[in-house]
This record gives sequence, C-alpha cells and structure tokens, in this order.
Amino acid sequence: MLQARPEWQVIAEASDGSETIQKAKEFKPDLILLDIGLPKLNGIEAAPRIRQVSPDSKIIFLSLYNDLEVVRAALSRGGHGYVYKTDAQRELPLAVDSVLQGKKFVSSSLKGFKFSDISAEKTPQRHEALFCSDDTVLLDGFTRFVAAALKSRNAAIVLATRSHLDSLFERLKAEGVDTDAAIQQGTIIPLNVADTLASLLVDGLPDPARFLEDFSGLIEAASKAAKAEHPRVYFCGECIGRLWVEGKRDSALRLEQLCNELAKTHEVDLLCAYPIGGFQGEEGEFALQSIYAEHSAVHSH
Repeated sequence: MLQARPEWQVIAEASDGSETIQKAKEFKPDLILLDIGLPKLNGIEAAPRIRQVSPDSKIIFLSLYNDLEVVRAALSRGGHGYVYKTDAQRELPLAVDSVLQGKKFVSSSLKGFKFSDISAEKTPQRHEALFCSDDTVLLDGFTRFVAAALKSRNAAIVLATRSHLDSLFERLKAEGVDTDAAIQQGTIIPLNVADTLASLLVDGLPDPARFLEDFSGLIEAASKAAKAEHPRVYFCGECIGRLWVEGKRDSALRLEQLCNELAKTHEVDLLCAYPIGGFQGEEGEFALQSIYAEHSAVHSH
C-alpha cells in the first residue's frame, strides 16, 4: 500500500520496540508507522523515547486495539495519528497524508474520540524505572541517561550516593564529558541522597510543598543552563529505591507520585533506580505492581 505511492519511500523496518528506537535515531524518518503490540517494548512505551531521539518524526499508531483509552494513551505519549487496522485499507493513505501536512488523524470508526481529551502538543512524559542487579547496571544506566542529556544540549540532575556520583563522573569523563565544567555551568546538578532525604522527610514522610518547591527551583535552574532550543531536564536518582529497600514503601510511593506531579508542570524526564531484589512472593508482586503503576516504562538488567 505504501509502495504504491511513489512520493513515499520506506527507508527502514523494525520488528520490536527497542529496534524501532534505534532505527528512528539512525534514520530520522519523516514518519513512523508504529504497532502497539510489539515485543520487548510496546509501541506506547516506545513512542516517547522515539520522540527523544528523533523529535521531528511523526508517529502514526496502526493497531488492532480500538479501545478509546488505548487511543488516548497512544496519542498522549507522542502519536500524531491512530489508524484502526480494520480501517487501514481505506484510511491509512489519508492518515499519512494528513499527518505529514501537520494535521492529527484518528480512524472514523473510533466513535467518541475527541482530540481535546489529550494534551497532544505537550512533549510526552518519560518517567521510567530501572531495576538494577548491581552497581554496574545502575552506573551504566545513569551514564547513558546523563550523556544523552548533554549530547542533546539539555541538562541533568543526578541524585545519588557520594560514591556513585564519583564513579558516574569518572565514566562520563571517559566518554569525553567535561564534568567539572558542566557542574560549574549548571548543566549537571549533583545531589547527595543522604542530604536530600534529610531535607525532604518530615516524620518519615516527604513534605509535598518542600519537594515541589525545591525541585521546581532545581529544574528551572537546570533548564536555564541548557543550550537546547526547547530545553528539557533529565533527572535520575536512586533516592526512592533506597527508601523502598529500607522498608519505607509509603514514603517511596509518595515520592514517585510527587515526581509525576512535577512532570505535569515541567519539561523533565525521570529515571528511578531500584535494587532488583526484595520483591519475592505475593507481597513482592503487589509491590512491583505499585511501582509499575507510577512509571511510563520499566527496565530490568
């Protein structure tokens, strides 16, 4: 169907969500047709990460799901169009034309959908959890995250232990990042876990007003220091994971919820590191589901 239009050229194909992100980063296509039911990383989870590596690419979801909540979720995470597969023969060419012209498109059979139901123009929120089997996995994840921020001329906030901060800066220097200059310029803001928790917790629970005020100020400062045209702040930390393994689960979940509140009003991407152990049995499974519910994607290494 696509090849029948000579002005359209298929420049890459991918078979799972992770590969799609890699191809988007490599080819920077004008448009991506994205399924939802993809292995490794589903389409809804992949979309905001595609927008990070190729912000000018348009995304049309092509899916057998016709539930309006799924449609809203897909479009709010970075989609520009949604075609129900049953309608594809009739509507896919029209959808591609419309989206390439800067318009939004949803299949006509999806009755009751309104674009006013979503904030499609807002950059999709990325709040991810990384379950780490050891310190190496944590440091690898934080290094990639911070390096991606700086390479895209954005800024990063890192909340970690003193030893992890030192190891992270060594890794970044090995990748050619001048961490001393970045800290001085404000494009990297390092925070110590112990000091931050001492400031935020009151009677063992986070103070919402203090959290939102303190971190809003940090994000705004980092955003001003960034050199990107539309700056975005990358915020990674192990603070919540440490609370969780110490048995302070109410405090940990409340901080995750406050992070989501923060992301509603600021252009920020969040990466929360958790130790991989301590989630055995029925109670552990319930705990995992509680964490999953607060994140847009979850990774385990």
